[in-house]
Amino acid sequence: MHGFSYKNGSLFCEDVDLSTLAAEHGTPLYVYSAGTILDHYTRLDAALGEIDHEVAYAVKANSNLSVLRRLAQHGAGFDIVSGGELFRVIKAGGDPAHCTFAGVGKTRDEIIYALEQGIYSFNVESAEELAYLNEVAGELGRIAPAAVRVNPNVDAKTHKYISTGKSENKFGVDFGAIAGLYERASKEFKNVKLRGLQMHIGSQLTSIAPFIEAVEKVIPLVTALKEKHGIEFWSIGGGIGIIYKEALESGDPAWWENQPEETRPLTIERYGKELVPRLRNLGLKILLEPGRYIVGNAGVLITKCLYEKKGAAKTFKIVDAGMNDLIRPALYEGHHEIVPLTAPATTEQVTVDVVGPICESGDFFCQDRPLPDFQPGDHIALMSAGAYGFAMASNYNSRPLPAEILVEGATATVIRKRQTLDDLIAGEI
Repeated sequence: MHGFSYKNGSLFCEDVDLSTLAAEHGTPLYVYSAGTILDHYTRLDAALGEIDHEVAYAVKANSNLSVLRRLAQHGAGFDIVSGGELFRVIKAGGDPAHCTFAGVGKTRDEIIYALEQGIYSFNVESAEELAYLNEVAGELGRIAPAAVRVNPNVDAKTHKYISTGKSENKFGVDFGAIAGLYERASKEFKNVKLRGLQMHIGSQLTSIAPFIEAVEKVIPLVTALKEKHGIEFWSIGGGIGIIYKEALESGDPAWWENQPEETRPLTIERYGKELVPRLRNLGLKILLEPGRYIVGNAGVLITKCLYEKKGAAKTFKIVDAGMNDLIRPALYEGHHEIVPLTAPATTEQVTVDVVGPICESGDFFCQDRPLPDFQPGDHIALMSAGAYGFAMASNYNSRPLPAEILVEGATATVIRKRQTLDDLIAGEI
């Protein structure tokens, strides 16, 4: 569910007309629905309500301070992957004691900063990292809380760039090596306290099967680690997928009811129904690390059509947003539903490429897609842009970053000002 729908022929975010925002703030423009973010968080939290758990939002998906602040105010923990993300969480009012620090390449400065702030756990990705964590903690006279990330070698059947749970991925420690590493750590690493186990098999999973397979495979391991080493928690990762191809339609509850059971997208209610019984009797705190599920369908990128170029082979709709603003289509072959801010008067469509101004052939938002025939001057929305949209944006081609707006009911707040040309060169000599 999400807060975007047509009202009286105009696309709204909650109770705010997106055309009004585009006219007032210009484009490209990111707009987020606060109600959608909090709805997704609270529903996921409730789905695991029967067991001891914490929802640790994956900051990398969308790290705007206002987004983090709303989640912190509602009790979320945070999954971070850099010292900068920890800094953001703290500035937004989040508690470091509810932060887990993941990532394969933590630096010395990041480890020291996280130890000084008192994070809940480092999620360690290799034996070498665990040894280094022990060394740095020892120099500071501290005990570093940690969990090793197990690689369960489960195929999440997602895009190769966001698959993380197979043996050929760079993440985690091989399943068969975990028990030996915990045994070694208990004897050799006196400045590390292994308080949990972590796993994450990949992102944008739309089937429950890989989650079940991974949980059932790791349960005997986590049970043994609890008995022998007294671990306290098991982080089962994130990865819950969202709807991209029918994003606007999926905001209507009636749409879900009309989907055949066998093809209905994975719901958070089914996720909880399948996993909670398998986790209930472990006697461990369960951590979740969702990012995309929380914010993905809560955001759109608004852009304006500049020109229409008709060639011998294709028709191009050239817009003022580029791959620097939203790189998912170029990087992941990601699909974003594209809808006009003014509802089309007819059902007629034209087959077009929607492209940006960047000097790269990969600068497109769709190719050969039937769309309403919007014209130069018209505004369109790229749906499902709340996750890995602005967070992965850049200044490539020396383009200023877009503004960000957070909508709460009928109130729209600028939560990041649009960069100026002077901002582009700030800090340069």
